[in-house]
Amino acid sequence: LHSWYRIFIFYSLVFIFIFFKNNILIYSGTGSYGRVYLARQRDSGKFYALKVMSFRKIVRSKQQNHVLSERKVLEKLNTPFAVKLHWAYHDAKCLYMLLDYVPGGELLSHIRFRKQFSNDVARFYAAEIVVALEYLHERGIVYRDLKPENVLIDRHGHIKLTDFGFAKLLTDRTWTMCGTPEYLAPEIVTGKGYNQAVDWWSLGILIYEMLSGKTPFEAPTAIELYQNIVYGDFKFTRQFERGARDIIRKFLRVEKSKRLGNTKEGILAVKNHRWFVSVNWDLVAHRRLQPPINPKVSHDGDAGNYHEYEEIDLNEFKESSDEDMRHFVDWDYNISLVLDEE
Repeated sequence: LHSWYRIFIFYSLVFIFIFFKNNILIYSGTGSYGRVYLARQRDSGKFYALKVMSFRKIVRSKQQNHVLSERKVLEKLNTPFAVKLHWAYHDAKCLYMLLDYVPGGELLSHIRFRKQFSNDVARFYAAEIVVALEYLHERGIVYRDLKPENVLIDRHGHIKLTDFGFAKLLTDRTWTMCGTPEYLAPEIVTGKGYNQAVDWWSLGILIYEMLSGKTPFEAPTAIELYQNIVYGDFKFTRQFERGARDIIRKFLRVEKSKRLGNTKEGILAVKNHRWFVSVNWDLVAHRRLQPPINPKVSHDGDAGNYHEYEEIDLNEFKESSDEDMRHFVDWDYNISLVLDEE
């Protein structure tokens, strides 16, 4: 059988509908090279997110390294604060990844709905993100794309990080220009070598956005935006209380050696900051705190918290050449589990 059909036989997946447009290459403007579908395993009834990516679109947009890096990073993750990779597969047209489906929607949607978060709500989600980043950094992974669109909310109100297309295993510094403009750290903008400190910068941006509904360095043009970032030029409005202002300022230190989370005290300096004084970090790590947001989720496959996009015909994806496919020879993951079931 053709591998396109084998994927459905192997995993007994039933496509329901497309719920999420993914992998928009913001920095290059080339558009998307994949889609994510809500899928259900026929035997168990369990719901997953099935990420489908076109070989040819990936290669033409020169994103092989980012896609391969995402696959490698996801294989290493085993934490409730990030989506889990269940299997990966490929055929002549597409790459596939089966991931956790997270029905509570994006953190961005909840920020937009509430306009802005209270200190307590922002602190709760910032604390869970701190634990998620701690997990990644301990394993030598820099996330590089922390933003509210990539923080998903599960049906109980806890976070899961998603979209690891820009994540990378670091042995030293890296110089790649990638990420979302409003969330880029100054060392990325200026082309200097960088490390996990860029994630702490992004967390500062995210806390600011949760508390105000907008990012701190907004500007009419990209050039002005980057100038604001490089010079650390931003202001607070009156709704920011003193502790929040202080932690944001320390996360948004232009000099990365002085940035909160990247000093010699490391993660302890973050957890011991006065804005987090009321946080029990052990309870956060074990997800034992009551989340302040209770998303409207009627069942595990509820997609009401996501936008619906026009469905595309996957048969329109062109078959790839052997030259294109050679980049992904080690793509498949956990296929043996399926073969054992045949």
